[in-house]
Amino acid sequence: MSQSKPAAATSSEGEGSQYVSLYQAQKKIYPRSVSGWFATWRWALVWLTQLLFYGLPWLNWNGRQAVLFDLGARRFYIFELVLYPQDFIYLTAILLISAYGLFLFTAVAGRLWCGYACPQTVYTEIYLWVERRFEGDRQARIKLDAAPWSLNKLWRKSGKQAAWIAIGLWTGFTFVGYFTPITMLGQEILGSLGLMRTAASLGPWETFWVLFYGFATYGNAGYMREQVCKYMCPYARFQSAMFDKDTMIISYDETRGEPRGSRSKKADPKALGLGSCVDCTLCVQVCPTGIDIRKGLQYECIGCAACIDVCDDVMDKMGYARGLIRYDTQHGMANGWTKEQVRRRMFRPRVLVYTAGLVLICVALVVSLMMRTPFKVDIVRDRAALARQVEDGYIENVYRLQIMNATELPQRFHLSVDGLPGLGFVPAPGTITVDAAQARWVTLALRVPPEIAANEKAGAHPIHFSIVREAQGGERQYSVQEKSTFVLPR
Repeated sequence: MSQSKPAAATSSEGEGSQYVSLYQAQKKIYPRSVSGWFATWRWALVWLTQLLFYGLPWLNWNGRQAVLFDLGARRFYIFELVLYPQDFIYLTAILLISAYGLFLFTAVAGRLWCGYACPQTVYTEIYLWVERRFEGDRQARIKLDAAPWSLNKLWRKSGKQAAWIAIGLWTGFTFVGYFTPITMLGQEILGSLGLMRTAASLGPWETFWVLFYGFATYGNAGYMREQVCKYMCPYARFQSAMFDKDTMIISYDETRGEPRGSRSKKADPKALGLGSCVDCTLCVQVCPTGIDIRKGLQYECIGCAACIDVCDDVMDKMGYARGLIRYDTQHGMANGWTKEQVRRRMFRPRVLVYTAGLVLICVALVVSLMMRTPFKVDIVRDRAALARQVEDGYIENVYRLQIMNATELPQRFHLSVDGLPGLGFVPAPGTITVDAAQARWVTLALRVPPEIAANEKAGAHPIHFSIVREAQGGERQYSVQEKSTFVLPR
């Protein structure tokens, strides 16, 4: 992979002394607009991801927000699912699926995530679209930046900034809306601004995160852009570990394109001793990171395929065959393989391993969700006293039992316990009702008769709690078994 070299500067601070700068001045990149097959796909992903991100918080489900991560109540709502912190295993499975999916797609076709669905790419596309609406395409923006300040420049720059800030703040508002019900959050903001009569006001943490996420969107997509991909994102650094010579990457066909040179449309390139590349540099002008794909594979390439679209357009105008810049593998380029030969090499051991791992984790997650019980139980022993002797010589242990209802209907539960002869509840807990998507703590006292305590060995004895949910609404009965210990004193 090629890398840009740092600029070096020398100074005569004394004979034989030399000053070398380790940093290179960053030149602003003005990406040119491009249209084509890959650009259409990129914008389709922009629309899809943003409709999901901005739209999900406004969907209602069972009278509440469809997707809500209620950190205060320690409950996560995802459509029909009600998850508790104890369901962290599902988050782990989702992270593993994301990781294996990233590995698989990268091994097959390079940086598809970076080029089409990464939030940095998506918001950079949105901010660039706004910039083009106010300032024009590449040449117009270059001229505007070089021109002295005028009323025209002021309103274009101000309009762009206002639109950028609005998008950033709306993005921050939507992000916080996944953790605070978005309608309530909107009322708090309007109340804080004096635009709505309400007793609620925006809290300090909500204010911080709206502004922080909004500023991050504004800064990253508006100004840092390619620098985030080149210097801040770790993926650009370790992607080579997932590449091999059979990975589909954006490649320039040097054999066909060189030697490059300009010519008229009617000229015969063979007679001029030239390849298909007309050296128009449009592939560089459309690149969001400002690289020249003709120099080979570079870590700065995010795989957006803008260079493919613009090069194919140039080839069409020149009357040449498309594909001077295309998705291909290093083996395919070196050996002149056909598309069918390249596809056959796609199903290699690395890809099969990633696919098998991804399928297994997805199946395990789906099966686990289907077999998931609609409630959870935690049992905590009383920490004040392990065991105590009560009236008539009975030995008593006290427990606190938490039942978490993971459905959005009230549920009724029955308790039983076994493990020691004569073990029972005092008093009997009866039927325990837990409201929809709520948790309830119940204090339980267990006792054994004195004759049993005298015959059993002192110490901790294993016992089992059985919590049974009543069948209702056509659903089947569920039961959960939880282990604990009953302590007999010496």
